[in-house]
Amino acid sequence: MQSNNNVARLLIVDDEEAQMTALCNTLKAQGYEALGFTSAVVALSALAQQPCDLLLTDLMMPEMDGITLLRSALSIDPQLVGIIMTGEGTIASAVQAMQSGALDYILKPFKLSAILPVLARALAMRNLRLENAALERRVRERTAELEAANRDLEAYAYSVSHDLRAPLRGIDGLTKLLRQLLPEPLPEQTRRVLGHIDGSVERARHLIDDLLRLSRVGQQPIERRVVDVVPLVRGVLGDLRLEQSARNVRVDVAGSLPPALADAELLRQVFSNLLSNAYKFSRKRPRALIEVGCEARDHEHVYFVRDNGAGFDTAHAERLFVPFERLHRAEEYEGTGVGLSIVQRIVQRHGGQIWAEGAVDQGACFHFTLGTAGAAPARGLPSAGARPH
Repeated sequence: MQSNNNVARLLIVDDEEAQMTALCNTLKAQGYEALGFTSAVVALSALAQQPCDLLLTDLMMPEMDGITLLRSALSIDPQLVGIIMTGEGTIASAVQAMQSGALDYILKPFKLSAILPVLARALAMRNLRLENAALERRVRERTAELEAANRDLEAYAYSVSHDLRAPLRGIDGLTKLLRQLLPEPLPEQTRRVLGHIDGSVERARHLIDDLLRLSRVGQQPIERRVVDVVPLVRGVLGDLRLEQSARNVRVDVAGSLPPALADAELLRQVFSNLLSNAYKFSRKRPRALIEVGCEARDHEHVYFVRDNGAGFDTAHAERLFVPFERLHRAEEYEGTGVGLSIVQRIVQRHGGQIWAEGAVDQGACFHFTLGTAGAAPARGLPSAGARPH
């Protein structure tokens, strides 16, 4: 933003008063507001009191040379644009001045046709610097607002979870007490009602836990490092097999899964949620099959988890990643509808994308990338694994 109703204010410093006055008068006639000084010290004092858009200073002056003056002026106003005025014999010094922060230089004796284009470029640079500074300030302010909002949201989530857990504990304790007080054997209807109460309490607890996990994903800092994906996936599968030891599930893991540059804990959560879903939605299959692999697309590693389970209607695919949305009835498949939302947020925080393919009763396949930074050095491993088919 230029001074005084968009009229550019120029600070002109030259120890030769006649040249300084002539230049001021010439530029005033061109529509500029010109403030002229023969003393660099006085000019700096004036700049501190009254901002200017552009500094034109002579290079060689007895009190203070132009380079020192420019540096001092920039300490007062970092967005100020400086132009050095010099004679033919000191062009090398003028170039040195540009290396010290000057935008350009003008040769003496002055020609108006040479000065005006330099001033136009300099003022355009001044406006650009001011706009960038304003943008950076707005970004800082917006970032601070978002950080404060995230802290408030996390505090709210903790508060809500604490407030919700208390009545759940009360309900759970009362049902236990009721079982002790009622004579055995309990009537079938009573057992069924108490069972519904227990199930509702348990689902509410899972919902609260998932709400907290969802709120924490955006707060957890990302610490990228090279992660060996194969042992990470096998570790997740080991936990799932222990939890569901009665099931016979065939899981094919491509041995050529490339390493990833990612946060190891968050990446483990991605595979844990995707593989848990694959286990859950394939449990009605007499021969459940899950595949984990990777392919190379557009200079990125695309990891995938595929199952031959219940699948989904592609017309509602966009709802898969919406928190608390479910495409299957709770009576068929348990869950709160938060797991895929967490996966999406983790992937996006890594700069990647996630998408799903599938069909009803024909299985599902979830693909995800970790951004261009997610492709880690292969360390002897092939860059791509099993290709989806």
